[in-house]
Amino acid sequence: MPGSFIVTSFGRVISVRGSLARVGLLAASQMPISEIRATVGRFVSIRCASSVIVAMITEVSCENLSSSDYIAIASVDLLGEIHNAADKAKFQRGVTNYPTIGDSVDLITSQELRTIYAPTGSDQINVGFLQQDRSVVAYVDVEEMLSKHFAVLGSTGVGKSTGVSLLLNEILKSRPNLRIFLLDVHNEYGRCFGDRALVLNPRNLKLPFWLFNFEEIVDVLFGGRAGVPEELDVLAEVIPIAKGIYTQYQNTDRLGLKRIDPKQVGFTVDTPVPYRLVDLISLIDERMGKLENRSSRIIYHKLISRIEAVRNDPRYAFMFDNANVGGDTMAEVISHLFRLPANGKPMTVMQLAGFPAEVIDSVVSVLCRMAFDFGLWSDGVSPMLFVCEEAHRYASADRNVGFGPTRKAVSRIAKEGRKYGVYLGLITQRPAELDATIISQCNTLFTMRLANERDQALLRAAVSDAAANLLSFVPSLGTREVLAFGEGVALPTRLRFKEVPPHQLPRGEATISSVPSVTSGHDMHFVGAVLERWRGATSQRDAPNDPVFSQPPAKTLATAEAPMLQPSMGLDPDRFSLLKKPLR
Repeated sequence: MPGSFIVTSFGRVISVRGSLARVGLLAASQMPISEIRATVGRFVSIRCASSVIVAMITEVSCENLSSSDYIAIASVDLLGEIHNAADKAKFQRGVTNYPTIGDSVDLITSQELRTIYAPTGSDQINVGFLQQDRSVVAYVDVEEMLSKHFAVLGSTGVGKSTGVSLLLNEILKSRPNLRIFLLDVHNEYGRCFGDRALVLNPRNLKLPFWLFNFEEIVDVLFGGRAGVPEELDVLAEVIPIAKGIYTQYQNTDRLGLKRIDPKQVGFTVDTPVPYRLVDLISLIDERMGKLENRSSRIIYHKLISRIEAVRNDPRYAFMFDNANVGGDTMAEVISHLFRLPANGKPMTVMQLAGFPAEVIDSVVSVLCRMAFDFGLWSDGVSPMLFVCEEAHRYASADRNVGFGPTRKAVSRIAKEGRKYGVYLGLITQRPAELDATIISQCNTLFTMRLANERDQALLRAAVSDAAANLLSFVPSLGTREVLAFGEGVALPTRLRFKEVPPHQLPRGEATISSVPSVTSGHDMHFVGAVLERWRGATSQRDAPNDPVFSQPPAKTLATAEAPMLQPSMGLDPDRFSLLKKPLR
């Protein structure tokens, strides 16, 4: 094969212990030192009687040499075997026939590497090439990667977002019918998937408040703080009754049924059925009117004030729009969010940067919970990949940090989602801060450069493969370099992600180095235009200078287009023209 090495023995096995072996590198080898390059991370092959054992060098030393025949001693991990069956070489993980003392060791050839990484079926995606031999394509098994969950780990600036864009675009090509839901924390993926993705943000999202369970709606009403016990008791009592009242009205209008006591309907505070805020406030007010003790009435008054304040806050319009009108739109919301039917857009990008900080955890909790529950009650007939960017925010290892229901919802997908066709993809720069139980459920890991010692320690605990010594390379990986472990790859592999087309780059990386400085044109008129748009985002009126608001409003959920929030535009040179005010 072109580019193959000449197979010339350059070492001998001198000891074997479990999955480890030590190899003496011969001083009399016919290959020059520059060709041997017997350094850490390189694959070698050990020629046995019935197979070729594939091993990886993890340590090389010339200290304490016991024989003058050797110039160095190398430690290797035994990873798998290549068997020749029916004139076709086949690779399998694990070692059945261990090497013996004196077996010859050679540098692995390009042909042997191709045998190891050859695609085993049509369900493979091309993500890049091996760092050791760029002529060998690195494939990932999509079925194994998705069905057993995956994680992309790496510090800021190592190409993590670009790698995620690459993986998801390749998955969309391989699995056009798979639905993908991406939580986009920094609004950087809006343009990475073209017309195959629906982009949602507070401007075009409709997520009715009655879809929130009790813990989630309490988190919204109390702004992320712990609720007042007396007020929570009142809410827990009146919400099921409000649901019963709405259902009673609906049944009476439609079927002419006799009205029944709302308390007997049997709804709980978590049942996802509609109710109206006007009914909820009316029930609280009714109870307050029956009290003679003024101090007790204050509790009810404060609760009504909280509900009214959140209801009238324009930032929460995506939840409370038509809050007093009613209507069971759950089917339309689920269909729109999770692309059923896909209508040519099997992917949803949920931009979170524009949501109020106090409500983001609750929104993520609702989305995770509904994704899992829909898979559960549909028996997994429509599989979906739920990708969670900055996952440590929502499933923190510290139980005192974050929102409990969100962690519970993500954990439920991690533990049980594969049974119901709900797959999980985690992206984080701080794996040590992520719940260890959740990350342990990810059986394919794409690890990029990580400098933090705690993050590396967690990886060492999570990786059970024989090549755990590969993790010692993590701090020195270059940009776009990846260590891939687990079920989705043939072997623990050091690979390099392939180049991503410019239109698929996350926005921040696509323009950061190419945009000229524009600071010279900023004056008071520019600042005033920015402030007008800023205030418009948190007031009842439309922002006059925002091009999104100048578009005709969408009539239905099914036809709503996806105006992208301006932060996702990065450093677009034309961004200032959007202000529609002349700059002097």
